[in-house]
Amino acid sequence: MINWTLNVNLFDIFFGFAHQNVFLDYLGIFFADYMQYVLAAIFLILFFSKKHKKQHRTMVVVATMSAIAARYIVKPLIVFFYAEPRPFIALTQIKPLVKVMTSENLQSFPSGHTLFFFALATTVFLFNKKLGVWFLISAALISFARIYVGVHWPIDVFAGVIIGILTGMVGHYLYKKFGQKKIK
Repeated sequence: MINWTLNVNLFDIFFGFAHQNVFLDYLGIFFADYMQYVLAAIFLILFFSKKHKKQHRTMVVVATMSAIAARYIVKPLIVFFYAEPRPFIALTQIKPLVKVMTSENLQSFPSGHTLFFFALATTVFLFNKKLGVWFLISAALISFARIYVGVHWPIDVFAGVIIGILTGMVGHYLYKKFGQKKIK
């Protein structure tokens, strides 16, 4: 079971910096809500680039499928059995820096952003180490920013990292086992 006190104490450390410095708040908001669009743009550039066209397209498709499976299959299954309130619901004094849809107020565990971007980044890493490192760094910044802005507990992010990495590895494995032969 989750150690509630440790989870709250770690959350207090991360969120304790929020609302203290405008620049840090804007940076947290950027990574929590907007960095995903930067990564999407990079993916589009890779998908349509002429250089290494086949490898990049395959990587983008497999990574996207892994990320979608993590976010839209794995997370709903977990939420169905375990609904966890977000920090600003459980601790009413918390004022998050970003908005979350009301329908997702009890869907804190695991972090959907973390699941999605770690599955994506892991798959990219398994195809291209150099590019994958940048995607993993971006996924980590997005994930920790979700705590900083007050919409996730540290355990949500930790679980999202583990599940996202595993989902990315499974997606890459399935491609190597079944898809690679068909594409050649």
